[in-house]
Amino acid sequence: MAFDALFSKLDRSQFRRKFKLDAKDARYLANKGLPVVLDHARDFVRERLAPAKPSNDGAQTPMRGHPVFVAQHATATCCRGCLAKWHGLPKDRELKPDEVSLIVEVLGEWLLRQNVAPVENSREDQLSLF
Repeated sequence: MAFDALFSKLDRSQFRRKFKLDAKDARYLANKGLPVVLDHARDFVRERLAPAKPSNDGAQTPMRGHPVFVAQHATATCCRGCLAKWHGLPKDRELKPDEVSLIVEVLGEWLLRQNVAPVENSREDQLSLF
């Protein structure tokens, strides 16, 4: 699915445009791989966005701490208000499975556009495991 029109629109938002993966999130994405990170995305969307009235709506997505959280803010898939405004998804009903899948596709496309290449674990990463 092509998302060029959506990403062009998002790029005109000064707020959305400022989101980029930091080095830690880029390493996480590179080390785990996109399929694993998108599994996390699907879980986050189902738990935090899919209910008709999500807990803490408008503040349920942290600004950092996982590549998906950054992607959600960059793509306006962070809360039901943004989903309504930017994606036309109604606020007061549970998201349908195909809507959840579409959100995950948008997140995946944004992550792909970050051009994160797989990397070997650095010594710093290896030491942080202990």
